[in-house]
Amino acid sequence: MIHEILPVGPLQCNCSIIGDEATREAMVIDPGDDIEEILKLIRKHNLQVKQIVITHAHIDHVGGAMKLRAATGAPILLNQNDYALLKMLDVQAAWIGMPGPGKVEIDRSVTTGETISAGSHTAQILHTPGHTEGSICLYFEPEKKLIAGDTLFAGSIGRTDLPGGSTQKIMRSLHDIVLALPDETVVIPGHGELTTIGEERETNPFLIRR
Repeated sequence: MIHEILPVGPLQCNCSIIGDEATREAMVIDPGDDIEEILKLIRKHNLQVKQIVITHAHIDHVGGAMKLRAATGAPILLNQNDYALLKMLDVQAAWIGMPGPGKVEIDRSVTTGETISAGSHTAQILHTPGHTEGSICLYFEPEKKLIAGDTLFAGSIGRTDLPGGSTQKIMRSLHDIVLALPDETVVIPGHGELTTIGEERETNPFLIRR
C-alpha cells in the first residue's frame, strides 16, 4: 500500500493519499487545502485518483475537494448527514478567518456497510456521528489502519461544541464502533500524531472507563 499523509491548510488537517502499487489506483481522503502539494504526491507515485472521500464537512477537511475533483475527475463522497454543514462553509471560513471555498458538490453519500477501494485496498465505511452528524471513519482491515477524521485523536477526541456535535453520540461511536477494532490498529487522526487503538484504550483520558 502506498500511503502518504500530508498535513494541509492553516489547521494542518491530515490528508491521506492511498494507492495500490500494482494498479496505481488511488483515493484521497480529506483534501482540505494545498491541492498543488497533493497533486505533486499523486504525480510522484503515478496514481489515478478514483474517489475523493471526506470524513466530515468541516472546511479544513473539505475545502480543496472541488479543486481536486476538477484536476482528477474523481467523484466526491461524504455522508449525507453532513450536507447541511456544507451549506455553512462560508460561515465556517469566517470562524477561522480564511476565504470560503465556494459551493462543494457531493457525488455520492457513503455510510456503514459500504466499502470503497483503491485497487486491491478496500476500506469499510464506519458512520461515527458525534463530532458532526455525518462523521465517518475508514477502516482498512487487512492493513489494520483506521483513518479516523476528527472522531479520535492521540490522547483526545473530537470536539462536540460546533453545529452538529454531540458528546453523547461521539462517546457511543467511540465505545461501540471505534474501540471495537483490534488494539494493533494504527489510527490516522484528522490532525496531529498517529496512534493505535490499544494506546488510546489504555491512556486516552476521555476513553478510560472509571
